[in-house]
Amino acid sequence: MRKKIAAGNWKMHKTLQEAEQTASALEAGITNDPACEVWIAPPAPYLATLAATFKKMTWGSQDLSQHDSGAFTGEWSSEMLHSCGAGFSLIAHSERRQYHREDDVLAHQKILAALRHELTAVYCCGEHLSDREANDHFRIVENQIREALLALSHDAMGHVVIAYEPVWAIGTGVTATTEQAGEMHRFIRSTLADMFGDHIAASARILYGGSVKPGNAAELFSDPDIDGGLVGGASLQADDFLAIIQAASAS
Repeated sequence: MRKKIAAGNWKMHKTLQEAEQTASALEAGITNDPACEVWIAPPAPYLATLAATFKKMTWGSQDLSQHDSGAFTGEWSSEMLHSCGAGFSLIAHSERRQYHREDDVLAHQKILAALRHELTAVYCCGEHLSDREANDHFRIVENQIREALLALSHDAMGHVVIAYEPVWAIGTGVTATTEQAGEMHRFIRSTLADMFGDHIAASARILYGGSVKPGNAAELFSDPDIDGGLVGGASLQADDFLAIIQAASAS
């Protein structure tokens, strides 16, 4: 049985004091043995402080370098993140692809970097609206999966979570229907089966990301192939994110 994940991506929001206040409210509202895992990617400067203070959540990074060390000003390695208490890193989020021109080859390198230092790689994939309107969305996502996960071992795949985030539904208020999201999640799982076998495909956790809110979380998470959510805006408010955590725990 795959355990659900409610993952929050705080992006470039909150001061340290605001982040601590939100984390404190979340910690107070999360049970000691939640039925789903709660992961949060705060702004990187806050990671060590939050990870050391708030233990009911798994803390992670919104990005990492493909390099382990060196003269790369403004970058941080997976070893650095691990030493700060990180348990995971997002990789190839759609905003990294759009604003920083990151591609699947770089994503593959970053996944390898995460795995070298015991971080779970949360690999983000998804299509643009024009791809879906052209009925090209399955090909786009399949290519993203195959290139980024190329030649990973079965053991390595145990430390990879996939987040399907249709770009047309991120921060737009538009959400993929449960049928659309579930269909793509099943397609991703079938692609994993072709690449790694049925066991890996059945055990892989695939999250949906794209305007997940308290009002639609329960319906989305009711699909047996949707293993939780990668939540942006709604994770910034403790009450909203706690409602999403509850929906994931109940599904």
